[in-house]
Amino acid sequence: MISTKGRYAIRVMIDLAENDNGGYIPLKDIAARQELSKKYLEIIVKDLVNGGLLTGASGKGGGYKLSRKPEEYPVGEILELMEGTLSSVACLADNKNDCPRRFECHTLPMWEEYDQLVHDFFYSKTLKDLLKK
Repeated sequence: MISTKGRYAIRVMIDLAENDNGGYIPLKDIAARQELSKKYLEIIVKDLVNGGLLTGASGKGGGYKLSRKPEEYPVGEILELMEGTLSSVACLADNKNDCPRRFECHTLPMWEEYDQLVHDFFYSKTLKDLLKK
């Protein structure tokens, strides 16, 4: 399940893309438009900055802006940064698949296929795809 952290991160990114004026956008403006807690968004944007998805500036005229163009952000990248793995089962979560039953598991191929579908879906959508037409 995608948490509020992942969903709100996408909303922040969309807001920044839709309101891009070439400068930094104050977090209070994003919080007001999105009707979200500024305090919670501070945690989210910190992760987005640390992950290289946003650029931040403090002080007068400060705020946040996208580091790249909207079409260069796969939704999967945003979600994985905020959520960690999107794997459906624990044995696939760390990409090592070190489960002692992996060679006997009849369900593993199904979980691998499902995870690939989820990955491909979220990585086929970009931030630009989510913007208002």
